[in-house]
Formats: sequence, C-alpha cells, structure tokens
Amino acid sequence: MYVRESVMVGGRALTLETGRLAKQAHGSVLVTYGETMILVTAVSQEERPGLDFFPLTCEFIEKTYAAGKIPGGFFKREARQRDEEILSSRLMDRPLRPLFPDGFKKDTQIIATVLSSDKQNKADVLALTGASAALHISDIPWNGPVVGIRVGRKSGELVAYPTAAEIEQCDIDLVVACSRDAIVMVEGGAAEATENDLIDALMFAHQTAQPVLDLIEKIRAAVGKPKRAFQAPQLEESIKARVAEIVDADLRNATRVTDKKARYEGYSSLKKKLSETLVQELGDKYLANERLIKAEFEERKAHVVRSYVLDEGRRIDGRDTKTIRPIMCEAGLLPRVHGSALFQRGETQAIVTTTLGTSTDEQKIDSLMGESWKRFYLHYNFPPFSTGETKPMRGPGRREIGHGALAERAIVRMVPPPEQFPYTIRIVSETLESNGSSSMAAVCGGCLSLMDAGVPIKSPVAGIAMGLIAEGDKYAILSDILGDEDHLGDMDFKVCGTARGVTAIQMDIKIAGLSRAILQQALDQAREGRLHILGKMLEALPAPRPELSQYAPRITTIKVKPDQIRLIIGPGGKTIKGIVDQTGVTIDVEDDGTVNVASSDSDAVKKALDIIKGLTAEPEVGAVYKGTVKRITDFGAFVEILPNTDGLVHISELAHTRVERVEDVVKEGDVVEVKVVSVDREGKIRLSRREVLPLPEGEAGVQAKARMDQARERDGGGPPPRRSDPGRSEGPRGDGPRGDRPRSSDRGDRPPRDRGDRPPREGGGDRGPRAEGGGDRGPREGGGDRPPREGGGERGDRPPRDRR
Repeated sequence: MYVRESVMVGGRALTLETGRLAKQAHGSVLVTYGETMILVTAVSQEERPGLDFFPLTCEFIEKTYAAGKIPGGFFKREARQRDEEILSSRLMDRPLRPLFPDGFKKDTQIIATVLSSDKQNKADVLALTGASAALHISDIPWNGPVVGIRVGRKSGELVAYPTAAEIEQCDIDLVVACSRDAIVMVEGGAAEATENDLIDALMFAHQTAQPVLDLIEKIRAAVGKPKRAFQAPQLEESIKARVAEIVDADLRNATRVTDKKARYEGYSSLKKKLSETLVQELGDKYLANERLIKAEFEERKAHVVRSYVLDEGRRIDGRDTKTIRPIMCEAGLLPRVHGSALFQRGETQAIVTTTLGTSTDEQKIDSLMGESWKRFYLHYNFPPFSTGETKPMRGPGRREIGHGALAERAIVRMVPPPEQFPYTIRIVSETLESNGSSSMAAVCGGCLSLMDAGVPIKSPVAGIAMGLIAEGDKYAILSDILGDEDHLGDMDFKVCGTARGVTAIQMDIKIAGLSRAILQQALDQAREGRLHILGKMLEALPAPRPELSQYAPRITTIKVKPDQIRLIIGPGGKTIKGIVDQTGVTIDVEDDGTVNVASSDSDAVKKALDIIKGLTAEPEVGAVYKGTVKRITDFGAFVEILPNTDGLVHISELAHTRVERVEDVVKEGDVVEVKVVSVDREGKIRLSRREVLPLPEGEAGVQAKARMDQARERDGGGPPPRRSDPGRSEGPRGDGPRGDRPRSSDRGDRPPRDRGDRPPREGGGDRGPRAEGGGDRGPREGGGDRPPREGGGERGDRPPRDRR
C-alpha cells in the first residue's frame, strides 16, 4: 500500500513516503525535505548462533549522482565511506540501538541512501527520522519511534532544520534525537553558549519533534506490519537469587578498588568462584545457562554499584559525585614536534601533538554539499594497548572517528582565522591509557599542544565526561566518570568549552522523562568540573608560547595587486617554480593577491620575499634605485631599476655638466644609481643620475643646483620650454641647462604635425627682418663659428623640417 504524508517543519514540508520503493525490505521510507531525498531501509534476519552481542549496522551512503556529480579517481564509482558519512551513520546508530529489546541479537541492518541533494538541506537528520519510520512500520521488534531535529540559533532566534547557508551564521548547531517524552541523543557545537541557552535549544527540539512523531504514528497505523514475537531468554529466578547470594557481598568490596587492573582481576576471581560453585550445584544445567549466568553477573555488578552511589554518595574509586580525578599536565615534552602535551586524569592518559603546515596541507572535502577545504583537523587514535588488550591495527574505527570529530568541534572555534594565523593545523591524540573520557583527554591535551606550538588561540578549552544514575525519585550526577560508570549509568554526556561557555556537547540518554531541572543541574556541575580542569591546565602552561617552534615553518604574508599575480606565477608557472627551487620555500598565492611564503629557514623566506617584492614593486617618485643600463641611445640611457621595469635617463640628466655622448658617461651593463623623477599616466618613467651625484664645489655647484631645481619645476620633470619662453636661461649654450626635452626619437607616440597646405606669406618673398630689433642674430657670445655637430648632418634622429 502506497502512503505519502507531509508535515510543516521549519517553514518547509517534511514528507514521508512508503510502499513505492524497496518493497522487499522489511521497512522502507523515502524522506523528502526541500529537494533533498533519502531512501532508508531496515532489514533483520535470523540470529546467528553463538553471538553474545547485538549485530546492528547503520550505514549512511551518499551517491554523487544525487548532486549531479561523477566520482573522481580511476574507478569512477563510490568507494569507502568518508568521515562525514561515518559520522552520519553514528547519528543513526546511537539513538536507535538502545530501543531494541534486551537480548535481541538478530542481524539487523539499516541503510540510508541519499538519492537527491539540493546542497542546502543536510540529509543526516533526515536519515535518522527515516530510519525510525522504517523500523516503526516494519515487523522488527523496536520501542520507537524517534525523530532527528537539527536546531540552530541565528541572530538569537532558534531555527529548526536550518539550511547549510544558515548554519554558517548560527552560534548554536545541534542534532537532537527526540522520542515522545524524552531527549534520546544530542550532538553538536556552539560558540561559547551558556548552559541555559543549550537547554532552551534542547527543549525547542523536543517540541518541534512532536508533529513529526505524530506523522510516523499515522503512517504506522496505515501500513504498519505486526511486530514479530520476541521473548528474550530468561534465567530462572532461583538461579538469579543464588548468583546474588554468591557474589553481592564480594562485589561490594571488589568494585571499590581504585586501581583498574586490580579491580578487573577481582572481577575475574569472582566470576571464577561463581562458575565453580554453580557447576557443582547445577551440573549440566549450568552449561545450558552459562551465557545467561554471565550476563546476570554483570547485572549484579551494576546493581551493587548503583545502590551505593545512590544511598551513600560514594563511587567505584571512593570519590564523591563531584570530585575530579588527579590531573597531571606537561607541555613541550617532544623536542622536534611543533607542539606537544601530555594530559593525564586518573588512569586516562593521552599524548597530543600539534603540527603546523601551509595551505597546501589543507584537507580537501568533496561532498554532496560542495567542495571545501579544512585548515584545522584533529585525529584521535585508540591503540589496543591503552586497555591492556591485543587487536589488529586496521586504521581508525567509527568510534575513533566520532571521538576525533567531537574533540575537533570543541576546539575549532577557538582557532584564529587565517588572516591572523595562516597555518594549516593538525592535532593528533594518542591514547596511551584509558579508563573513561579519553576523548576529553584529547580536547584538553589538544588545547595544551596548540598553546605549546605558539598558536594564538582565543581561549583555552577543556572537556569533561559526566554521568547520571537514577532510580525512581533518587538520582546522582557524576563528574569525570570512569569506564565502568559509563557502562552502568543512565546518561553519558560530554561537555567541552571555555571559561565563558560551551563549544561542544555530546549526550546519550537511556531513560525517559529527564526533567529540565536535572539537565540544568547536570550542565552546571559539568561547568564546575570544566573550570577546575582549565585551572590545572593553565598551571602547566598559562598562555600560548610567544614564538613558534624552531622546526615549524615560518609563514610570512604580503599583499600584491591581483593583476600582479601573473608576474609571480610567470608563464606556465616558470617564475614561481624558479623562486621555490632557488630558495626552498613554499609559496601559496591566493586569488585576492595574498601571498604566503613558508619555510623553517628565515633567511630563505627573506630571500624569497625580496624576489617577490622585486617582481611586484612599482617605482616611487623621489626614490633612489640601483639599476643596470640595458640600452643606450643618442638621447639617453634606459636603466632597469626593477625586474622588467626600466626608465629613461635623458642625456641632460646624466651629469651636472654638458654631455655630448651618452657613452662618455655610461655603457650597457653598468650599474648606476638613479632617482625617479616622474611617472606619467602611460607608466613611462623618467630618471635622473645627476640628482644622486654630489654637487661640484663653489659656483659651479650653485649653478648645477639651480639647473636641477629649474628642471624639476618644469612640469614635474617634463621637456624644457621652447626658446621663446621667458624662463629659458640666457647663459652660454655650452653651460646652460639642456632641460628634459627629449630628442625626436624619444617623443613616444606623438603623431607628426599635420601642417596641411600652408598658404604663401603675405607679400611673398623672404621672411623679412626679425621682430623687435630685426637684423642678424649677432655674434655668438664668446665669438667664433658655431661648432659642427658630431658626425655632421642633421640633428640626431630629428627629421628635417617641412618648410612648405
């Protein structure tokens, strides 16, 4: 039977559909929100003999066709799950698993396949809701339903199912799994939110989930299958009572042993005693009930511990409910690592390192939501020796990826922006010993290693794992829980943050009806513990180190004009490759003109920066440069003052005295100091050599200074005035200033003067006498004929006048 129902959530329709797709699965639901569609199926087969655990697998799979993309790589098909897919799988697993009946051990698989992605509405929470609906309408025994709600806070307002763009603007981002009367799971981060703000967000999520729960129940009523009959194997009451008689008294002592190894040895001794006693008493009946008897031993252990925690306020290792285990912190213990820290809390120990890199070390994320880059990432490792076990080492498991993501979320908002600290940062947490809250050791140690590396974080971050034990009206909130307390408690939640507020939270709640008052008390107690841990951390390292490690790359950032990027890159990358080969640095060039130069060798960085500045420098008027003479003409010399940038030193600007031939002063290849006189609108540069030469002594120096001042006053170093100009010097031609007038070949792109057909002079004949006095020019000052021009002929490259 085909059913399709919708409900409005977050201003958009959430649609659940069943009966059209994947009909051979025991339960299948197609969830649609916006244009994001995800198919979720649930199948449960027969129990495999000999299993002592529940084999539930939850898979979240993104198909690239959902976003109109083709996978990369050689095979061009989807391969192993990405970290984001694994984290989404965990979001399904954690709230669904506790709702299966105790003792249910049949192979069960839930697969969520993203079929369409609009790149705005994330599919992870939709997968959780779809999995709940698929299980609820199937015949698989399950005590649901639950609903996944994403809550964001944007501009102070709580929003359900925010889009990807809105999430970027949110200071709270939570994924909450809600049942009819309880919050089952929480996962998310915040920008130093208060505890009250978080509780408001949780209550908002629970309220928002109610119409969706009604929708699932409506579909169940329409097409739901009858649930399979399941009765978990039960141990006879008489045997249960006998187990309690044998072990309860000894468990009360064994569970109070502080040392984990000694405590577990005590458990082993008690198990052996129980087995030997019951074998004698029950004979073959013991063998038939061996697994149930071992499970009953664990039940008795939990009962004993929970009883004295609630009745006496004392815990397994003798602490009260609020005391934090002894903390030891050490920073900088690994000499060649950029930043390192050892964090130990009780019997949980982690060594955490920070490595700094350049933008080439950023992690590329290619997901259905689009392509992005991560410059901060944290990896959490949990080797088997940390718990005294042996296991195959086959890469990180789902638990390790999840713990690493939690620790990363806790710290990422405190990392300075790339404009302030342009490094890629990788943190690795190696768990060396584990007895509870090793992920929180990764947070604390990761923060210390960042500070040891000299990263200017905004505020230090610490994390704490909390627990809850509740029976009827009695409850106890436990700070800094052990591994055993995590297993036997009713709530496990981890809270990370600074002194100002919470940056990350993770909750798994196993009981219904958790009141706001208990949540408030639990978060307030977590804050007290977090502040205590922060104090211990700051005793070891009060602030980030002022300098980076000598082995870390030094990144120096400069800005160039975007149109100058081509000068740095060069044709086919030839220029930038040459700089890298010559200096050994790493160079990253952004589209906005930001250039990052990185190397652990400061001299290499300086050398590379000098080359880049030389490539992109622009001449400044009045600045003095040392340049190379590249070309000589009869009217001056062209000098390269910057790479690929040259200017003209006019012959009149070569020396304080008259220069007949440029070659008499400079030759090609000479290195000379010149001063930039002017840069015109076309970018042509006029240079002067005489302005950087010392002035002659006496009257000659005074005259030389006057000539230079006069030349600079003329249009900022432009050509000299015509002879009729009153400002022209009346001194002898040989000693007077030639000015800055270029010869005809240096006039740039000036077109020839079009004189047209010049009319004949009025009256024809000769020009007549000169005006104002007429007559001949008169004798030259100093007498003598005009000296011949060098080489004879016309004046330089100047063409003959058109005297038509």
